[in-house]
Amino acid sequence: MPVPLPPLTDRAARILLEGLVDYAGLFPPASLAMTNAVRNYAHYRAAGTGWMLGRFICPASSLEQFSQAADPLLPRDAGAIPWRLSVTGSGDMAADLAQIAAFNERHRVCFEECGATVDSYECKVASAHEVEHVAAAIPATLVTYLEVPLDGDIEGLVAAIARVGRRAKIRTGGTTANLIPDPARIVRFFAACTAYDVIAKATAGLHHPLRGTYRLTYEPDAATGRMYGFLNVALAAALLGNGGRDTDALRLLEEADAGAITFDEMQITWHGPDHAVTFPRAALQRMRERGMVSFGSCSFTEPVDEARALGWI
Repeated sequence: MPVPLPPLTDRAARILLEGLVDYAGLFPPASLAMTNAVRNYAHYRAAGTGWMLGRFICPASSLEQFSQAADPLLPRDAGAIPWRLSVTGSGDMAADLAQIAAFNERHRVCFEECGATVDSYECKVASAHEVEHVAAAIPATLVTYLEVPLDGDIEGLVAAIARVGRRAKIRTGGTTANLIPDPARIVRFFAACTAYDVIAKATAGLHHPLRGTYRLTYEPDAATGRMYGFLNVALAAALLGNGGRDTDALRLLEEADAGAITFDEMQITWHGPDHAVTFPRAALQRMRERGMVSFGSCSFTEPVDEARALGWI
């Protein structure tokens, strides 16, 4: 099926970045209190770069706490766009789903109008059998991301996720260097998602736009690690989704030079070591609809500020 062209007014950067950052301020390394994370989210939504903001990420066990903190800030006017939440699983799926249902009922103002809604659920899976079990238990109306361990059968798990019509999730970092996966595993994941037409998201360690050595936490004496940039991962996913080679995707994941990536109105171009790769607006649109649709970050200001400093927004 042909991919519809984006509106002519949308620049390539807008297509790539719109709604890309799911805010995970409750999670390490930020580990904010609920009141602070909720206030941040409200502020980011209202800011000029609010168009880059996606869902609020919340543990299932913290939904009641979210309600108490967010109630005064939620949109209540008719036609207002509700806050969207993605809930991370606790390990007790039945309890999680019950909490989600109760939350959505509480925040419903009237028919099809609400101040906040949980429309996404994220949990880990370790086998094809577990994928089938999870998919059978979760309502089809709830967008579901199943986290694939990168030290296991990546292709087999993505194939299982495709069979049940759910989405895949990849973890690209963490608060210690050993949690940052080898680039070949990331390529295998997105190549499998492309092969089986599985929509995906990424999480962890993607605060910065480009590959580089950064502090792993916000502590003054924090250890450092060579982290991936969200642009590296997004463009690698786009490259694979548009028939690119695994070898180019590997090189793109390692790209640390901002000067090697140029943005203009109609396309983004990566000037690789051997040849240039161009991502026109239609390819970026396809990636955002059927490839990597978002990434979780405990910071929204870092991706925004650094993207602005590089002249992308």
